Amino acid sequence: MIREIQQREQKPNLTVPRKPCWSVPLPRNNHFVSRGSQLHELESKLSGETHCSKVAVIGLGGVGKTQIVLELAYRTRDKLPECSIFWISATNMEKVQQAYLEIAQQLRIPGLEDKKEDVRKLVQHYLSQESAGQWLLVLDNADDLDMWLTKTGSNTQSTRLIDSLPRSNKGSVVFTTRSRKAASKFAHSNVIHVAEMDEEAATLVLRNSLVNKEVLNDSPAVVQLLRLLTFLPLAVVQAAAYINENDISIAEYVSLFDDREENIIEVLSEDFEDEGRYSDLKNAIATTWLISFEQIRLRDPLAADYLSFMSCIDPKAVPLSLLPPAQTKKREIDAIGTLSAYSFITKRPADQCFDLHRLVHLTTRNWLREQKLLSEWTAKTIARLAEVFPSSDNNNRILWRSYLPHVHYIQASDVFQNSIEEHIDLIARLGMCLLSDGRLKEAEELQLQVVEIRKRVFGEEHPDTLIGKGNLALMYSKQGQWKEAEELGVQVLEIRKRVLGEE
Repeated sequence: MIREIQQREQKPNLTVPRKPCWSVPLPRNNHFVSRGSQLHELESKLSGETHCSKVAVIGLGGVGKTQIVLELAYRTRDKLPECSIFWISATNMEKVQQAYLEIAQQLRIPGLEDKKEDVRKLVQHYLSQESAGQWLLVLDNADDLDMWLTKTGSNTQSTRLIDSLPRSNKGSVVFTTRSRKAASKFAHSNVIHVAEMDEEAATLVLRNSLVNKEVLNDSPAVVQLLRLLTFLPLAVVQAAAYINENDISIAEYVSLFDDREENIIEVLSEDFEDEGRYSDLKNAIATTWLISFEQIRLRDPLAADYLSFMSCIDPKAVPLSLLPPAQTKKREIDAIGTLSAYSFITKRPADQCFDLHRLVHLTTRNWLREQKLLSEWTAKTIARLAEVFPSSDNNNRILWRSYLPHVHYIQASDVFQNSIEEHIDLIARLGMCLLSDGRLKEAEELQLQVVEIRKRVFGEEHPDTLIGKGNLALMYSKQGQWKEAEELGVQVLEIRKRVLGEE
């Protein structure tokens, strides 16, 4: 078959396109805001002395990967008009297969009419030859690693999609993906990470997207909005679309984030028209991340569990020691690696902590709520905190300080408040740690709660109730409330003498 193709390629009119091919389905973004370093790095890798045949661009959904590579495609056409440029939306196998077929038709590859031929192999063989000239192949949204690595076809002719990529000294392949693991598989070390924009670039994206530029005069509201949206380009464009459609101020849009979680998610899930994105895909930022979450659930259930767990506590500075233990250390490392690879979490190597992206935190909580799983995961998280939260021994100070924000966060949940009697020991330990940290008023409020609940559950003279009262007396004395401390201390002493005896 290869010999037959080679023979047909000797006929110029059949095998060589009269002009370079251009197969990019998205229009150029006339409001593109340059990310500077990323686009320059990408161009350098593809055209510099250290030419790379494969490069992967990774980052969180909505961070602007597609727009950067789209600008690369148009710049390449301007600089190298003889270069053929092909674009494949790699969200599923059907789209990949259809794109390969369209490329084969554009290239007028012989043998295409033979239904028995593998069109991917035909394209691969054609573009792998020097006679094909210069070309750039973009594989956008190549997130599903299983799709690329799973063998298809019969046992004797089984192929993987990743093995169908063309190779040529005159050609380059660029992937965009949300997964660092996929990026490493595709391009090894030739990976470019796209982070959130800075304030200046995000402001420019907002300006370019707004109809009424006067709303930008409210500078404090602009800064507040961009920080709420964590400077993500897609979220900024989405916000601008909502502001345009409803003719509201930026301050009014910001006020929507003061509402309940469910209503904030409704805002983040608002779809909008955007020529620079695929018409068959949802543009909403919340929907974009749910796609990644579904992929994580399928590939790494422990990573999905960790994400669910972290969505029930404060998203900042989550200690590794707080996460539920994995069956093996390797599984733990793999799960954390998966979440990091999707840019859902950011590692803090110095103190073994993670930051969960704020909007990912919100989106995951909403997914759990819709699946009727939020209460279940909140209960699991409370149980884990009750298990690992330490005593107020000075040796535990660093540990309890790292856990405190997460206990405070979950205390506010309905699940905690509705079952508060079950968690009274956790509250008592929390109160004593706050006392040791000198946060006396907070400690007193918690200890009062402990005493009242223990009186109601165990009775006035139960040893646990008396311990609680004794700790409360200690807190009074630390604050100089000598009279209250003395009265409560005497009361505790008298009850103990009566119940336990003089000695």
